[in-house]
Amino acid sequence: MSDKVVHTFNSKTLIKSNLRNYSMFIMLALIMLIFGPLTNWRNFSGRNFTNIFFQFSYVLILATGMVQCIIIQGIDLSVGSVCAFIGALSVKLYQTGVGIPVTLLVTLALGFAIGAFQGWFIAYPKLPAFIVTLAGMLLFRGLTYIVTKLDPVNPQDDYYSYLATGTVDGELFLIPPFTTEIYEDFMDISSRTFFDYFPIPFIVGILVVISLWIAEFTNRKKRIDNGFEVSPSGLFMTKLVFISILVMVFAERFARYRGMPIVVIIVAITVGLFHFILKNTVMGRYIYAVGGNPRSAKLSGINTEFVTFIVFCIMGTLAGLAAVVFTGYMNSALPQAGNLFELDAIAACYIGGVSASGGIGTVIGVVVGGFVMAAINNGMSLMNLGAHFQYVVKALILLAAVFYDVQSRRKAGLG
Repeated sequence: MSDKVVHTFNSKTLIKSNLRNYSMFIMLALIMLIFGPLTNWRNFSGRNFTNIFFQFSYVLILATGMVQCIIIQGIDLSVGSVCAFIGALSVKLYQTGVGIPVTLLVTLALGFAIGAFQGWFIAYPKLPAFIVTLAGMLLFRGLTYIVTKLDPVNPQDDYYSYLATGTVDGELFLIPPFTTEIYEDFMDISSRTFFDYFPIPFIVGILVVISLWIAEFTNRKKRIDNGFEVSPSGLFMTKLVFISILVMVFAERFARYRGMPIVVIIVAITVGLFHFILKNTVMGRYIYAVGGNPRSAKLSGINTEFVTFIVFCIMGTLAGLAAVVFTGYMNSALPQAGNLFELDAIAACYIGGVSASGGIGTVIGVVVGGFVMAAINNGMSLMNLGAHFQYVVKALILLAAVFYDVQSRRKAGLG
């Protein structure tokens, strides 16, 4: 029975059904390779890999929440203004001497409250999410100007930024969050031996790979035992090996420079948690059901209002987390912070395979979409191209992604 199930799942069918996800990985690889010679291969350096996470981790966090909003056929245009507002309040709170843990908890609670405030109007009076969050964008931008008085708000020390720019290895070896240029150059010397690398990234990478293999084999065994179709063994092993190599490549890049970035761990936990929720919990199934057909979901007994409310609470909470990360990276709360953050998050979602019609999308796909955006921005920055070029390229990519989604659905007879 088990062997029959394993071999009845056609590889071509599997690849075709996941073409969008596979194409995102291919696109990301091509972008990195194209920018390689254009940047003298600086985009593959350990320093650049680390800096990409420092600079763009807020996009991945926001996109993790935004994908859930779009799946339920909603949107959140306020995330940039919310990040600016919460970032300013978090710095002011930190200035009172409460420390990073309390600041982070209060910030997440404030984000949850803002998400609940907007989510209530969207879920129960059923106001359009576009209008509610557009009002929120204006509201929280104005409140940011009031709180900051149009001046930057700076922490009293550099340790506020540690979550965004620090490393686990730096903490263990007493390396401060901000190092000198001489130290940074020394840490990126290509002639270092294996024993000169920072160890934590390799340890984390190995643990991730082991956990991945255990989880994938356990899930595969459960599917076989319950009579569900699974991918062929060869394709299954190829995917695991590819992901494992990718994880260890990232680990080597981090180990070459300053060690394991704390923000990478934060992003990984966030992405892993919501990937698990969407794929393995009742709440996740409800989110997809509401996005696929809200009326049918309501008739089947799902509390669609509560699901919508919770999704926007999650979005607000993640906006609070992104606020701390971005403000920490800048080491200052700026009145104009958060400008076009919603564009970056929405673009990452659509590039990562989320359907404009709702009901379709994955957290992992969105993360890959975020990396595509980050790789493009980073490559153009290394080439010293201005922000105006980046806006043009991001606009064209977003248009192409939505066009691809609409055309695919039409061919499939879904719209």
